[in-house]
Amino acid sequence: MFKKLFGKEKATKDIEIKAPISGQYVQIESIPDPVFAQKMMGDGFGIEPSEGLVVSPVDGEIINVFPTKHAIGVKAANDVEILIHVGLETVAMNGEGFNTKVSVGDKVQAGDELLEFDISLIKEKASSTISPIIITNGDVVEQFDIVAQGSLVRGETTVAKVVAQ
Repeated sequence: MFKKLFGKEKATKDIEIKAPISGQYVQIESIPDPVFAQKMMGDGFGIEPSEGLVVSPVDGEIINVFPTKHAIGVKAANDVEILIHVGLETVAMNGEGFNTKVSVGDKVQAGDELLEFDISLIKEKASSTISPIIITNGDVVEQFDIVAQGSLVRGETTVAKVVAQ
């Protein structure tokens, strides 16, 4: 039954990426880390968080929960893979200040809680709280458009529209 349901969804080529974190939009080129700013991992955007909660930006499946809990990968119904990376240089925190709420293989809906994090601890121990949201498999993307900037509300504001090939 699930194969039929998800098979139908894969026919959907275009998706909306909702804000996974409430906060201020940051243009990808302005993220203070060259790996993200120069799009070495893929196109996307950043968010300067105003609270410590990450929700799923799309309906999909959890494909990666980093052992250090600072990043989660979600695969959307159209096969676009989205990396939510909380803060910069947060891998060195070894999971301190992070609490994951999902596991690899979990099916999620846009707005479902994925991760809690301690903004104060990130400010103290990492280089930045700016959180990159990156499409890591750009080869399947036909079109990527940012449609919202400014103040973003997690699970509500559509930040980008993506059309898969």
